[in-house]
Amino acid sequence: MTSTENPVDSVDSSARAADRRRWFALAIVMTAAFMDLVDVTIVNIAIPSIQKDAGASFSQIQWITAGYALAFAAGLITGGRLGDIHGRKRLFLVGIGGFTLASALCGFAANPEMLVASRILQGAMAAMMVPQVLSIVHATFPAHERGKVFGLFGAIVGLGAVSGPLLGALLTEWNLFGLEWRPIFLINLPVGIAALLLGSRFITESRAPRALKLDLVGVAVVTVGLLMLLYPLTRGRELGWPLWGYASMAGAPVVFAALVAYERRKAARDGSPLIELSLFRVKSFAAGIAVQTVFGVALGVFFLVWTLYMQIGLGWSPLRAGLTGVPFSLAVSTAAGLSVQKLVPRFGRKVLQTGALTMAAGVLLYIWESERYGLHIAPWQMALPLVVMGAGMGLIVAPLTDAVLSEVPREHAGSASGLINTVQQMGNALGLALVSVVFFGVIDDRPAADRVGPAFVDAFQHALVWVAAVLGVIFVLMSVLPRRPAQHVEGADEGERDGREPVDEPVRALVG
Repeated sequence: MTSTENPVDSVDSSARAADRRRWFALAIVMTAAFMDLVDVTIVNIAIPSIQKDAGASFSQIQWITAGYALAFAAGLITGGRLGDIHGRKRLFLVGIGGFTLASALCGFAANPEMLVASRILQGAMAAMMVPQVLSIVHATFPAHERGKVFGLFGAIVGLGAVSGPLLGALLTEWNLFGLEWRPIFLINLPVGIAALLLGSRFITESRAPRALKLDLVGVAVVTVGLLMLLYPLTRGRELGWPLWGYASMAGAPVVFAALVAYERRKAARDGSPLIELSLFRVKSFAAGIAVQTVFGVALGVFFLVWTLYMQIGLGWSPLRAGLTGVPFSLAVSTAAGLSVQKLVPRFGRKVLQTGALTMAAGVLLYIWESERYGLHIAPWQMALPLVVMGAGMGLIVAPLTDAVLSEVPREHAGSASGLINTVQQMGNALGLALVSVVFFGVIDDRPAADRVGPAFVDAFQHALVWVAAVLGVIFVLMSVLPRRPAQHVEGADEGERDGREPVDEPVRALVG
């Protein structure tokens, strides 16, 4: 008797195989997103060790972090467009391969200059990789399953925020094979190679049906303008504030004005500008972009000076500093969940404004405790201001993107979301550059050994005053946001401006 294969069983088997394949693809892109998120936070905790072991100057320390943020910001929109044109899978694999190579170059950097250059390359490769993550998810999973998938992604974001500093602290503290800080970069190698091999097998290729042209001139002009502003800010104090630095910073607004004129002509000529200028006619969006930029500045300043304060000023080990940050990360995650699910639907814009005031209150409390306890402050004494700051930040970060996009026309939602990500990263890079003014600017060039601790404590308090002032500006800017964000914009499921398939915009913003 001859056995015959049941066609239904064959179809079921194929469906199960496809189902397994897409969940493998999800695990791969989520791992890449996690790797990027951890890489941003893992470096901060190791900065003092890098400065000591590699002999990096303070301006080089700033560029190790700011260079990554700048390259990431400048390449985000271009990376997304390249994925739309040439295939998301292809660009994801190029990005993760380049990111892994750049991580190896960082880990084996022979001098601070090589490390800075490698970090800039790493940021550029992240800009190729990260925009593809949610686009691949969108192309792989049907609408009714995306809620569960995006929930997993939110968990990955929270896990990255908590685990990055701890992982960086442990790897630095353990000094594996006598490599000091280098394992924080080298740990990306096995993860990246595995993601590259598995991604080539399990990720399905996809492209946008109406991808726009690249605006490489726009990217170049934006990058030049930012460098004209950031480089003098970073190196100015070290070089004695030369005249060319002031001339460069004064010329930056001229370059940005030229960018606006070029983008206007580009839009009229072929409808594919880097920046959709018509979005700025929406008052709430323009204010929201300002909020995102200024918020990025505040975060860029705080996280770098916080690390320097704990490890150089107080003399704490990387592990002790990393563990001190856990209450902050947990408070951010908890408040973010509450703000989206419970508070914003009921109270609207007031939740974000409360977040700004709460975060400012935490900063002021931190200043008071730092001044009161000086060099003898303990981690548990920092817990209260950090929890207050984390709660305030959580109330802002989760609902902010939705509030900014609420009054944006549906067809422009994709471009608007990409711009939000970009300006937040640019704000972060600007904040990191400003550290030379608000932190190092109040420290003597070569303080005596017994004055290093007190000098860093004083500089930390001075920098936090600026952070609190910036949060006050954010509170004022938030008054222009819509009272209650319109929920219908989230999906942006019709004809996005840049021709990309729809992706839940608040989640897309988390990638950046």
